[in-house]
Amino acid sequence: MMPKRTGLLAALAALPAVLLTVAVSSPVFAADTPAYQIDLAPLNDSGATGTALLSLRGNALTVWIKSEGMVPGQPSAQHLHGSTDGHDFQCPDNGDDTNKDGILDNTEATVHYGDINISLTESGGTDEGSGLAVDRMPVADAQGKVSYKRTITVGQDVVDHIKDLHIVQHGIDPNDNGKYDFEGAGKSELDPKLPQEATAPTNCGVVKGAAVGSVPVGGVETGGGAAPDGPSSGAVIGTAGAAALTAAGVLVVARRRMRPTPVPAVVKTGDAA
Repeated sequence: MMPKRTGLLAALAALPAVLLTVAVSSPVFAADTPAYQIDLAPLNDSGATGTALLSLRGNALTVWIKSEGMVPGQPSAQHLHGSTDGHDFQCPDNGDDTNKDGILDNTEATVHYGDINISLTESGGTDEGSGLAVDRMPVADAQGKVSYKRTITVGQDVVDHIKDLHIVQHGIDPNDNGKYDFEGAGKSELDPKLPQEATAPTNCGVVKGAAVGSVPVGGVETGGGAAPDGPSSGAVIGTAGAAALTAAGVLVVARRRMRPTPVPAVVKTGDAA
C-alpha cells in the first residue's frame, strides 16, 4: 500500500503548476473575481515561453508570470501592451521584421501589439515611463526562468478592456554569449544607451478571457507557450475558481485513495481518471 505522505506528494506532483498555485492562493480568487490565462509564445527565435494569469478584484489587478528560456541573469522588461479604446491589437511574428535585419525590434512589433499600457515592474511606478526601467524589472535566474507576481491599482479603462490587453516580455541573446551586448544586434532604437538585445521582444501572449461563471468548453487549459501538445496562445481560464476546484478535486481523489477502507469479500482496485 502506498504510504499516505508519498501518495499525497504524488497527487500534488501531478497537478499543473498553475492550478496548484491557484488552489493554494484561492482566497485571492473570490467567486466574483474575473481571471484570465495567457500563454506566451516565443518571438525572435528566442525559445522563451511562459504562462501568465491576470486576476481583477475591483481596480486591483494581480499579475502572475512564469516564463523560461529567458537570458540567464539578465533583466526582462515586461509590459501589458494594447489599447483601452477597443482597438484590436495582436501578437506579431518574425515575418513582421520589416527592415529584414533578422531582428524583430520593438518598433516593428509595436505596430501589432500596441503601446505600453502598464509596465510590469517589481517595485515603483508602472506607467509607460517605467517601460525601460530595467533596474526594476525581474531578473531571470541561472536557468533562464522568470517568476513574477504583483498587484497593481489600475484605472477603470483597464478593468473594462482587460481582454484587449496582452503581455510582452523583452530580452534576447542572438549571439549566445549569455548577456545583453551591442555586438549581437547593435543599439536599441528606443534608447541608444541600451543594446537592442535588451529591448527586442522575446515572447508575447494575447489576453482572451471571460468573466467568472463562463467556463470554457473542455475545462480549464494550462500550459506554457508553444510547448508540445500544450494549449494554443491565449487559452482562457474563464474562472480561477474553476481551476481551484479542479485542483481540489484531484486532491480529494488522492485523499480518498489513501483513506483506509473496510476490506469486503472482494476488493476491486483501479486508478482514478
